[in-house]
Amino acid sequence: MKELFIKRFDYYKILSDQSFDQLSDEQIFWQFNEESNSIAVIVKHVAGNMLSRWTNFLTEDGEKPWRNRDEEFINTFKTKQEVLEYWEKGWKCLFDALNQITDENLYSTIYIRNEAHSVIDAVFRQLAHYPYHIGQIVYIAKMLKNDHWKTLSIAKNKSQEFNSEMKNQFSVNDLDSNSSPVCYQNSSEVRDEFKQ
Repeated sequence: MKELFIKRFDYYKILSDQSFDQLSDEQIFWQFNEESNSIAVIVKHVAGNMLSRWTNFLTEDGEKPWRNRDEEFINTFKTKQEVLEYWEKGWKCLFDALNQITDENLYSTIYIRNEAHSVIDAVFRQLAHYPYHIGQIVYIAKMLKNDHWKTLSIAKNKSQEFNSEMKNQFSVNDLDSNSSPVCYQNSSEVRDEFKQ
């Protein structure tokens, strides 16, 4: 299970990293207005959350006494390099924690602000939270780059080509023996009348 968690979080980290690669120092700190967050501030919040949630996550509450969440929304970074270093620190903490997950502790109880969560629920909670903010990062970056944006997913008006490539890459022969459009037809748990 932890491999799947790592795979999903890693995908979102790659999206943000590829966005950062396209931005200048100035663009990392750009904000639309006083009420909006710059990418630097979003990074400060997400990495701050990661450090709090995932440090000693099996034995300590995920909202650490040393965390100052309100301060995360005030930029204190001076350079893009500082932003990226803090970003990496947060992700390292998350991935180190995910590597501690086992089948035995997956449903163990941990706490966030004294609220009980199973480990799997805490992971899902953050798997919803981080992509929410990473979407903001990508959106801001895309606006800033405009015509110079290098897409991170399927290029505009290229869905058919992408789908064809995917079909060729993952041919029917590559499917798991239990993979089927009809409920795992080769599984012994499926009644005969549902098998093709």
